[in-house]
Amino acid sequence: MKIVVLTQYFPPETGAPQNRLFATASALQRRGAEVTILTAMPNYPDNRIQEAYRGTFYRRERMDGMDVHRAWIFVSKGRGIIARLFNYFSFVFTALIVGLFKLKRSDILLVESPPLFLGITAMWLARAKGAKLVFNVSDLWPESAVQLGLVTNPTLIKLSTWLEMRCYHRAALITGQTQGIVKDIQARCPDKNVLWVPNGVDLASITSARAMAPSDIRSRLGIGANDLVIAYAGIIGHAQGLEVVLQAAALLRPRKDIHFIILGDGPEKEKLIDQKRTLDPINVHFVDRMPRNELLGSLRAADAVVVPLRRNDLFKGAIPSKIFEALALHKPLLLGVEGEAKDLFIDQGRAGTVFIPENAQSLADAAVRYADDRASVSLHGDSGAEYVRTHFDRDAISAKLMVALQALMPQQR
Repeated sequence: MKIVVLTQYFPPETGAPQNRLFATASALQRRGAEVTILTAMPNYPDNRIQEAYRGTFYRRERMDGMDVHRAWIFVSKGRGIIARLFNYFSFVFTALIVGLFKLKRSDILLVESPPLFLGITAMWLARAKGAKLVFNVSDLWPESAVQLGLVTNPTLIKLSTWLEMRCYHRAALITGQTQGIVKDIQARCPDKNVLWVPNGVDLASITSARAMAPSDIRSRLGIGANDLVIAYAGIIGHAQGLEVVLQAAALLRPRKDIHFIILGDGPEKEKLIDQKRTLDPINVHFVDRMPRNELLGSLRAADAVVVPLRRNDLFKGAIPSKIFEALALHKPLLLGVEGEAKDLFIDQGRAGTVFIPENAQSLADAAVRYADDRASVSLHGDSGAEYVRTHFDRDAISAKLMVALQALMPQQR
């Protein structure tokens, strides 16, 4: 089976979609598929093409036994809708050109959405290369952009909604990253095959990480060996609402034994650093993003992880990807997410404690409970590790996807 994965985001970029797509593609390759990647020049999250890839329209390379074709993309430091559209549509066109001239005929074309507009390229390339279209939805678009206030133009919303439905109807298979996404699409497209393909955890990499010594991040930041360390690791963006961490830390000034570490970069980082300056002294430490192995070592040195999102009905169907590796490392959650994530990891998995999204007092209270009851930290950490190993093993998830893709192939006589 020949599979093309079309995505705007892929390593060496860092981030949840990049890690997930690389792991999925590699797993399909190991199961006998011939996987080819069509992606953009790496530029995320800095909004700048990485130095090794600058000054060229097209690049071909090998990663983990897979051919990777890269096309030029427009990038800008601007955060407005016009800059975003230029970014998305530049890759729509360059990926189409590269795909038409560089890709061979294939059996499956799997495209990652968002960005939704890449569905235009996917539909054209699937037809040109004789491939069945598989549309993978990791975030409902344009619904999420509208609810977050990122898109307000009625004409653009109408056109995007039309494109979304067009992509669904053209797809031989639709895959959704959360149960909420799957249910939403099934309700609107009852005649389509929609498969839940959640994010998961690479248990082999977790085993390797646990064999290494934990990071010395505590000593580097001047944190005591017996203090409670709560870490956030990921993109520092608008949706995460990380202001709640700084506000909770301000409420916890008397508790010198509770520390928060925010690891990563993103568009909201400088704003948060400025906010910390106005709130000091508070026990919040900012650490720049780091290679994945170092990040796993830093998480091992923490006691728990905080996973916040803004309070929005849109996020009731969200499952932040940072949950999986943290739980596999026996780190319990302070979860500020309502809906599906709470149902799975708190109610079913007993993997942590919840706080009200965007409520600093609620987060502060949850942190104090863990600081004063270390037995519950261990109990929730062990429970969470067992839960993700049982239900979110990425290898098992990839096997299920492979079966679904094989079912799309013509039956041999």
